[in-house]
This record gives sequence, structure tokens and C-alpha cells, in this order.
Amino acid sequence: MTRFVVAMLAAAAMTAGAAPASAAAQCAARADIIKALGDKFHETEAGRGLINPNVVLEIFVSEQGSWTVLASDTKGQSCVLSVGEGWDSPTITAAMPGA
Repeated sequence: MTRFVVAMLAAAAMTAGAAPASAAAQCAARADIIKALGDKFHETEAGRGLINPNVVLEIFVSEQGSWTVLASDTKGQSCVLSVGEGWDSPTITAAMPGA
């Protein structure tokens, strides 16, 4: 729970004054969120997948097991969808459609 609050406060600080607090409190420029995830939680990208042609779902994970799920658009904006702890990453092989 503490990690969730810290992540939401960090995202809110990055977007202060940029948009209404209800939705924008968890959104910011992708580069800013990625930097904060690395600096504060030592998280790096573990995987990604397309939601639609304009939005990518990204998962960031640390060696300590913390994780963050982002939705990033083609304009460089990202929103934190979820955060947590205790990430376990079994090997998964995925095929692209038509492969």
C-alpha cells in the first residue's frame, strides 16, 4: 500500500497544474514516469504489448519485486494503471499474430 501511495504522489507531482486532478493525477510524460520508476523504485521495462494501434501496455519490474503497469500513447503520455509488489516472472513465449 505504501508503494502505491508513493507512486501516485510522484505521478501527481509530475502533473501538478497540467489537468484536472481526477484522471491526470496518475498521468504524465512517459519520459518523466520512466525516470521516476528507475530512480525511486529501480524498475526497468520487463515487457509490453499493444492495447490498440495508439496505446501500449508496459510493465516495469525491479529485482526486489515491485512492479508498475503503464498505458503509454503515441504522443508520449503515460498513465499508471496499477502498482504492486511480489512480482514473479515465469518464462512466457508469445507469438505475434500471423507468426
